[in-house]
Amino acid sequence: MEFLLYLLARTVVALVQALPLNVVARLGRAGGAMFYLLDARHRKVALKNLHRCFGAEKSGEELRDIAKENFKRIGENFCCAAKTASMTLEELRGRIEFVGAEKFFKEGEAPKTFVVAIGHFGNFEVYVRLGQFMPAFKTATTYRGLRQPSINRLMQSLRERSGCLFFERRTEAAALKSAMQKPGLILGLLADQHAGDNGLRIPFFGHECSTSAAPALFALRYRCALLTGFCYRVGLARWRLETGEEISTHKNGEPRSSEEIMVDVNCAFEKAVRRDPANWFWVHNRWKPRTAKTRRAKFEQQELDASA
Repeated sequence: MEFLLYLLARTVVALVQALPLNVVARLGRAGGAMFYLLDARHRKVALKNLHRCFGAEKSGEELRDIAKENFKRIGENFCCAAKTASMTLEELRGRIEFVGAEKFFKEGEAPKTFVVAIGHFGNFEVYVRLGQFMPAFKTATTYRGLRQPSINRLMQSLRERSGCLFFERRTEAAALKSAMQKPGLILGLLADQHAGDNGLRIPFFGHECSTSAAPALFALRYRCALLTGFCYRVGLARWRLETGEEISTHKNGEPRSSEEIMVDVNCAFEKAVRRDPANWFWVHNRWKPRTAKTRRAKFEQQELDASA
């Protein structure tokens, strides 16, 4: 079964890569529109999330229009990701622009190592092309391998053409640690999805959700500057990569808590979502309720704090 899935995936990728980028984008948008009609489960999740965040500001019709456009963009982004993975930077001229390179450079200084908190904005697969705009740096990120080894190899073969370093979260921690010791590395970490029972419980759009502490922890541990990064859709198959303002990791010379740092990251993400609501990945349930395990751990911690 896995071999058949691999052949199907490889065939689809080959067909997509053989088509012009604009055609791929339009096909992706058509597919996204179809999935909006057919995929009731994810449509329900997207509309629920939009009502949670914008229900007091926008009408039901406006929220449905955002959801429909969001599905179209997801289709466009996924199809374009397969196409752009095979394109050189020269071929992508005019398709991807980068704003904010000056935040990585200081005149007269050698390249330093940075951590960038990124999210599922626009065609987020083009984040890996960032290093091609700044040859003095090497880019890196983490990923979680798929259960099917052959499909996982196919995905990584597409991504690694960018020159970005990829580290599997569960098995390559030592290699990532070694890479972080070297100057001139930009580590991008996705931080806008539900982080499970071990995530920080902090607000996003005014509602508590589980948030990964990884960007804050890496920035503190390796004494790196922490930035945010976003990919905005600016037209059909055209994107702008933007670097946000630096997130402070210290206050009065002392390290800030991971929770304080990630609250600022979530605020930056919220501003990016408000700038273009259809540009974010609404089909993911970011606001999952606490599990019984999480509630029990919090109650036990409260009892310890009260008895201290």
